[in-house]
Amino acid sequence: MFVESAAINSLEIDKIVSLVAKHCRSELGVNAAHAARPAVDLAELNSRHSLFNDIEDYCAKKGELPWNGGVCSVAPFLAEAAETGLLIGEELLHIRSLLSLSMKLREKLNEAKETYPSFALLTKDIRDFTDEIDVLSVLDDDGRLYDNASEKLSNVRDKMREIRESIRRKGHALLNDPSISSMLQERVLTLRNGRHAFLVRQDALGSFPGIVVDRSGSGNSVYMEPHSLLRLNNDYSASRSVELHEEQRILRELTMTALKRKKAIDDAESVLGRIDLLYALSEEKRDDNWHLPELSQKKLFYFRNAVHPLLYDRAVPIEIKCGEKFRILVITGPNTGGKTVALKTAAVCIVLGWLGFPIPAAEGSVLGDIGELYTDIGDEQSIEQSLSTFSAHVTHITEILKTVTDRSVVMLDELGAGTDPDEGAALGIALLDWLREKRALVLATTHHNPIKRFALATESIETASVEFDTATLSPTYKILIGIPGRSNALLIAGKLGMQREVIARAETAINGREVSMEDLIGELHEKKAALEKETREVENARRHLERLKADYETKVNIINEKTDDLLAKADKKALSIVRNAEDSARALIKNLETADAESAARRELEKKRSHFSKIAESAERREEKKTAQKSVAMTGGELKAGDSVKIIGTKTEATVLEVKGKKARVQAGAAEVEVPLTKLVTVMRRELPKAPDVQIKVSRPVGVPSSIMVRKMTVDEALPMVEQYLDQAYRAGYDSVAVIHGRGEGILRREVQELCKRIPYVAEHNLGGPGEGGYGVTIVRFKKQ
Repeated sequence: MFVESAAINSLEIDKIVSLVAKHCRSELGVNAAHAARPAVDLAELNSRHSLFNDIEDYCAKKGELPWNGGVCSVAPFLAEAAETGLLIGEELLHIRSLLSLSMKLREKLNEAKETYPSFALLTKDIRDFTDEIDVLSVLDDDGRLYDNASEKLSNVRDKMREIRESIRRKGHALLNDPSISSMLQERVLTLRNGRHAFLVRQDALGSFPGIVVDRSGSGNSVYMEPHSLLRLNNDYSASRSVELHEEQRILRELTMTALKRKKAIDDAESVLGRIDLLYALSEEKRDDNWHLPELSQKKLFYFRNAVHPLLYDRAVPIEIKCGEKFRILVITGPNTGGKTVALKTAAVCIVLGWLGFPIPAAEGSVLGDIGELYTDIGDEQSIEQSLSTFSAHVTHITEILKTVTDRSVVMLDELGAGTDPDEGAALGIALLDWLREKRALVLATTHHNPIKRFALATESIETASVEFDTATLSPTYKILIGIPGRSNALLIAGKLGMQREVIARAETAINGREVSMEDLIGELHEKKAALEKETREVENARRHLERLKADYETKVNIINEKTDDLLAKADKKALSIVRNAEDSARALIKNLETADAESAARRELEKKRSHFSKIAESAERREEKKTAQKSVAMTGGELKAGDSVKIIGTKTEATVLEVKGKKARVQAGAAEVEVPLTKLVTVMRRELPKAPDVQIKVSRPVGVPSSIMVRKMTVDEALPMVEQYLDQAYRAGYDSVAVIHGRGEGILRREVQELCKRIPYVAEHNLGGPGEGGYGVTIVRFKKQ
């Protein structure tokens, strides 16, 4: 997609990109953010979306990709080295750091390419730098060459160490000589201008056996080289010169090694910049609730709850769309009502969307196949613009018209303003009609009633307005599509105290047609507001009823469950009493001495047994009724031949052979029987015999928290604490706990997750979700005990 430079400037895209770049971890990401350009076509934009989604998914499941906080851009170093042929040690060290990081990154991306095919877009631009990293390993962590960088360098440095040792011994002897030490300002042998010297008092200048090599800052003392150190200092200076020449030679060789791979190094730096930018976009998406728009082959856009990122907390979410049912949207309303902000918000979402960035809008927003974006948005909100400003706008719009196509989006602010109202309105109507014929997508703002009437009466053009609260004389910034807006100039003037006679004359000056137009718009606004209020009230009432219904159903279910439990307990207790009474009665009968007494007792027992049978039958009926509620007939399930069922009141499982109306013919073992559907329960799978319960009593720790904080600890400090804590939490009966290790460079997080893999009672471990701490927290879930 092409975006003209005027649009980039008027939309302040650089400022918005800078907001995203604040989340970058290095200048590589910042450079990548500001160098980002819109995708050429939908295929490329889809690739960018796929890469962003894959990177987010990878980081959520496996942790962040390798990163080095000290990495920086080496492109300027290499560009300068191409002229001078020399890079200093610190610059070469930065190159080695970048190459090492790119190799680690390539290894991780290659490991995951099968799961995330989009990673191939990155790995193809990271070459193998094993040889270069090995060559640059002659540098220490401060950028100095190791002695073994070459044999010559090693020999000369050994010689210099021997000379320094000889100088140290002779210097120590001089310091212990009273005749010499009495002339010194400080008892220290110092390297000055490449010569080992002593700081001598000014009054001893003529007496000290040596030559002046430098003066102190105050001028009250001088640095003098003793005659006895002259030969050694000469040897040291000569060796130092050889060392410097050898270091320069080695650095030039290392520089040539880097310059030979300049293109590959630039590509690797570009990939690292993209990775850092994707990290920043992910952070922005999470912090400010941005979303990737859905992509469409159609030429349209639809942004839900979109906000302008530069308005921060003051932004009011708006819904704005164009291209589906209409191709031109004319937004009207009072000054400072939010018309220009609406235009800019839509344009910003289009630009960010085509950059492949998440946009400041809600999920479900749609971005279509847009080829070009043109804007004519001025900062001046008044219609009383100068002729030069009007001319500049006309010139700019003329250039836009030369290149506009049916894939273009054109944003026109204050259409027809800056000149005679009648001529401006006529020009605005002509522009809209011409762009309509070109089938471009257009968002335009205006105050002119003729343009409003044209928009209302013309196919493919829709009107909208920014809502205005006449009671408070302030805008709500809400976009009302389908209703043109009023300027409210006379209303505002009256509210602010302007004399009624002046306002009456203004109303008389407006022709009758325009007055009726304003009245119609006002009436539409009032009806729209009333309908929206009623809709909100109905929606609130509906949600309230749904909550009440859910609460009622929950309470009824709880009561039914409690009732069933109570009745079941009562039935069990009653049956237990019956059995106990029966047993006692039999025992009593055996002990009776006379036949008459035994006969009477048996008659009484039969009466009680009849009564107890009724109780048992009642309990059985309740149990059957309770079970029948789960039957095929009550649950509305459909049986078919081959289904497994259980006959209520038996433990028998059967197979359905045929369903006839409200009955089913089933086979239970060798027998075939016909059973009502009210007596059948569907069996999903054969119930396995329940294993005997084995109970192991283990004392559970008391007072174990649901999370542990080890952020900013070293690995050696944190891991023992985490291992002990997980053992206590598991024994305390937790299903899951949180280990808070912070983000940092990800070292502690990886060690914690490796520990979790080794612990047998850990079922799974994942990074925290959006409300759980993200990359800074690992959620550990235990196996069921």
